[in-house]
Amino acid sequence: MKSIVLFALVAVAVAAPQDQTAQILKQDSQIGPDGSYQWAYETSNGIAAAEQGALKNIGAEEPALEAQGQFSYTSIDGTPVQLSYIANENGFQPQGAHLPTPPPIPEAIQRALAYLATAPPQPEN
Repeated sequence: MKSIVLFALVAVAVAAPQDQTAQILKQDSQIGPDGSYQWAYETSNGIAAAEQGALKNIGAEEPALEAQGQFSYTSIDGTPVQLSYIANENGFQPQGAHLPTPPPIPEAIQRALAYLATAPPQPEN
């Protein structure tokens, strides 16, 4: 009976998923008295991220927060993913090779737009 219990315990231990928890390798965080901040971290599974931000005078009644940062990781299929961004009064603006891009404007449309930009104004009726 003891050998059956021992075998069952060994079988459960082997069948249990291995611990795949990422460890924090590096972590930094700073907050300035003026509200500026920065943080960064790296993990054992290859994830890295960093951001810094500060209040920015945009000529409005109150200042706006501007943040800049980046992160990187390896996707499930092994592709490295890197993204950098800025977020401010103009919204979130990401940049990365993996992000989709719009198709190019067809040449005929570009010519029409260039013509319209230089054409004299039409008289109103």
